[in-house]
Amino acid sequence: MGTLDEHGRPEPPLQADEEATLVGFLEWQRSTFAWKCAGVDAAGLDVTVGSSSMTLGGLLKHMALVEDYWFSEQLLGRDAAPPWNAVDWEADRDWEWHSAADDTPEQLRALWEERVARSRVALGEALEAGGLGGLVRRPPAGVEPASVRWVLCH
Repeated sequence: MGTLDEHGRPEPPLQADEEATLVGFLEWQRSTFAWKCAGVDAAGLDVTVGSSSMTLGGLLKHMALVEDYWFSEQLLGRDAAPPWNAVDWEADRDWEWHSAADDTPEQLRALWEERVARSRVALGEALEAGGLGGLVRRPPAGVEPASVRWVLCH
């Protein structure tokens, strides 16, 4: 990584190839999310705003699921990992949002950080295997496979 800004976020490169630029902005977004969640206690993670039921704790858990889904399941074709593989998604399609209230701030942050670390490794594997034009190994049924480039932009 290059220069860090005043919040500890890595500055995306100003002049780089496509891969370094896309990964640089993904890392900047991840660092922004980590910065915004840092130091928030359990009560703060469970607060809703306005009429929304969304909480910051739910968002942490949802983003952990998103990391696993796109980088492990989609890109590399791996099976869902715990805790996602034990969830009855038909019974509660928003399980990660609802169950976050049962987790401590430390558990939520650790879950997200572990998934980001795993995603970095998975992305490295996918880029090494086929570059940005490589295709996901497990697209949803009936959908054309997306490219690594598309996953990074998404």
